[in-house]
Amino acid sequence: MRSPPMPLAGRLLFVAALIAATWRAWPRPPRTHTRPLDTGLAGALMAFFIACEWVTALSAFNAFMAAAGAIMLVSLLQESHRLAFRDELTGLPSRRALEERLHGLGPAHAIAMVDVDHFKKFNDTHGHDIGDQVLKLVAARLAEIQGGGRAYRYGGEEFCLLFDGCTLAETLPHIEKIRADIAAYQMAVRRDDRPNDPEAGTKLRSLRSAEKTLSVTVSIGIAEPDDVLSTPAGVLRAADKALYRAKEAGRNRVSR
Repeated sequence: MRSPPMPLAGRLLFVAALIAATWRAWPRPPRTHTRPLDTGLAGALMAFFIACEWVTALSAFNAFMAAAGAIMLVSLLQESHRLAFRDELTGLPSRRALEERLHGLGPAHAIAMVDVDHFKKFNDTHGHDIGDQVLKLVAARLAEIQGGGRAYRYGGEEFCLLFDGCTLAETLPHIEKIRADIAAYQMAVRRDDRPNDPEAGTKLRSLRSAEKTLSVTVSIGIAEPDDVLSTPAGVLRAADKALYRAKEAGRNRVSR
């Protein structure tokens, strides 16, 4: 025999917990994705509640309880993977994810290293909150890269663009476009009373007098394999050196 049904107080607490977990798991602005742990908690609570309230057969009760435990276990594993391979601030794959991907690259590939120009000045002048906004802006633009590229957060104000199966000549127009798009964008500095909702924020950005705007530029170095650079790690180092050449040449440009 399974345990008797929960008392009314327990039911109410369970319903409240389920509603709270579902609300937390539901994607809403400014967070447009869900975290595995939140979704898993909501699913486990639902399975547990169904088992306690409506399941009468012992075998079915045990099955629902096992399902609740399995859901939580899978969500914990997914959350651990997300924390290890996803950058929390920007939502981009992390440096660890990049390093894993480098091992699977084919012989034809191109790597671009991207650095936000004068990032320290943004932090020193406007504060770290504005610096975080700058990083999120750049990450959002880099995530839109075309030509088969994928963006990664490398660390600090540095990002990486990875193009598997492409030559440098094929990727260069896409990299130039993303650099120009970032430079042309006027970033509205988020005020304390600025809404989190993207649509409301877009309307407010149209009133340029209501917010201060900043321009952001990036320097980019790009490299591909050749007779000397035979490994992805070597290509990445070459792209990093090209990045510093872009900065020395005046920033806001792409260097090879």
